[in-house]
Amino acid sequence: MMMINAQQIRKYHAANLILDEVTFQLHEGEKAALIGRNGSGKSTLLRLLSGHEPIDGGALSIKKDLRIGYLPQIPAEFEQMTVYEVLAHGFKELIQLKQEMTELEIRMASPEAADNPQLLNRILQKYTDVQGRFESGGGYEMETAIDQAANGLRIDREKDGRRFGSLSGGEKSRVILASQLVTRPDLLLLDEPTNHLDLKGIEWLENFLQRYDGSCLIVSHDRYFLDAVSTRTIELEDGEAQLYQTNYSGYLKEKEERLLQQFALYQEQQKKIKQMWETIRRLEEWGRNGDNEKFFKKAASIRKAIERMEKVKRPVMERRTADFGISPLDRSGKQVIEFEGLTKRFADRVLLSGVDGSLFYGEKVALLGDNGSGKTTFLKLVLGELEPDEGRIKLGSRLELGYLAQQEPIPDPALTVLEYFRTEGRIEEGEARHVLAQYLFYGADVFKPLRSLSGGEWSRLRLALLVRCKPNLLLLDEPTNHLDMASREALEEALEEYPGTILAISHDRYFINRLAKRVWELQEGSLTSYIGNYDYYKEKRPKPAQQANTIETAGRKEPQPRTQRPNEITRSIDELNITKLEAEIRSLEEKLRQADEALAKISESGDTAELESSWKGKEELQAKLDERLDRWLELQE
Repeated sequence: MMMINAQQIRKYHAANLILDEVTFQLHEGEKAALIGRNGSGKSTLLRLLSGHEPIDGGALSIKKDLRIGYLPQIPAEFEQMTVYEVLAHGFKELIQLKQEMTELEIRMASPEAADNPQLLNRILQKYTDVQGRFESGGGYEMETAIDQAANGLRIDREKDGRRFGSLSGGEKSRVILASQLVTRPDLLLLDEPTNHLDLKGIEWLENFLQRYDGSCLIVSHDRYFLDAVSTRTIELEDGEAQLYQTNYSGYLKEKEERLLQQFALYQEQQKKIKQMWETIRRLEEWGRNGDNEKFFKKAASIRKAIERMEKVKRPVMERRTADFGISPLDRSGKQVIEFEGLTKRFADRVLLSGVDGSLFYGEKVALLGDNGSGKTTFLKLVLGELEPDEGRIKLGSRLELGYLAQQEPIPDPALTVLEYFRTEGRIEEGEARHVLAQYLFYGADVFKPLRSLSGGEWSRLRLALLVRCKPNLLLLDEPTNHLDMASREALEEALEEYPGTILAISHDRYFINRLAKRVWELQEGSLTSYIGNYDYYKEKRPKPAQQANTIETAGRKEPQPRTQRPNEITRSIDELNITKLEAEIRSLEEKLRQADEALAKISESGDTAELESSWKGKEELQAKLDERLDRWLELQE
């Protein structure tokens, strides 16, 4: 069933045409990636689909009563709400029903109701109605859904009672994302959902969306995530939409094939048009020489045919991207970094506990770990910005170190791009403008104040300075953050060709797969090394059930030999089902208690028909409870 039908959608921002006759459809259950360069109109299109902005032309049809999950910005009222209230924001009606049930329960237990059977019966009937609406709306699964989303997205539930406005930007983003997921709307519009998530959070979100029954339209620069989730790709380019019935990797191959086909058609048409103009020239020449009007008429007819011809657009075979050409001034010694017994604590928290390891010239290593596991701390130990509490860290000879921080404040927001680059790079204006052009700062862009730069522009400018230093060791903390896909791919190409040594912290699994030949994982103070890229690490790392079977060896965890349990694959799924079953069992037990109380009242009234009906309802509740208890016992075995 079609959920969205967009036909020739047009949208302006002031006088700028952002979307030009965009046409596509989204059907029930589809997971589509919405991609395009920065500024191509992706977020604008999401706002149009959600009704936050009107279209300026074309037709947009949306299925009636479609429940859409999307928040383009944090509503002002959220700032004063608690974290839990924001998480449960989509359940407002269910929460109101729950409050109403609580009030009715208090009234049923009151002396007034006990002394007035008719009043009690009216309250009971109303309670049954409210409870039915609460159950049919998923009220008894509400808390389980909130728990699963919050745990999966690594939201600290101890902060449930805190004011939402007091959270950091990343914490707010995760809470908002969870609030959209828990209500399971018919259509999820997700704008960079993996931002501020660590690898475990991203993997949980992938699994959630793969099992999700609704439709999704996802804007993301995380190419690995798009490959895992999407089955269809919509590319916005030059204001138009191009459709590909495949994921991101498939899109890359299919787009290249389309460009080659379009270029062949363009060349063939241009050849034909050239021949037609040559024919016109000859006909007009014959007409002049022979003073024959019929040649001029024939030439005019061919000219009109050219004008009527639908022209094949010349495809842009290679769009301009940043040139991240990185080359070291000199190579370092063979051993770049050596650390032994490295320990670092902050208060009572141990980030590194006696870890050992080495990094050699030319290696490309990805450093992974949960948020707060100590990855950035490790880089700062290498940089000498922090001192270890125990152990030692030794840097190799002839080392020229370049560091790209994940977050770096702008030193002087009033400085222009050119002024900042000339000062920091110690370079004269002409050469500075030439270098900046390689990083996509053209013309008037070099006079933009630093405060007006986007996250991607600030990242490109810092990379330009880093490259100019010609380091032979690169320490990179989330280098692809804020970069669009084209810039990410350009950076990856440059780093692949870079002959020096790289140690990079990254959540970009596509980047890790392409670049890393070794993965270091920091977990609970220990460092484990995997010789391979991200996919190899994902295959070989201990699964959650294996974590208890690891032993400490020379400052790192190695898996012990163990026997594979037959039910290990389904264990994590069963644990989630147990939580849901327990909530249902508690609900059914409460209903049975209330049914027993109601039967006692009816018995006193002597109404046989009502007694029989109520008894039948109790038996149905008991059967449901028995079935869920049996299932619960099966999962415990």
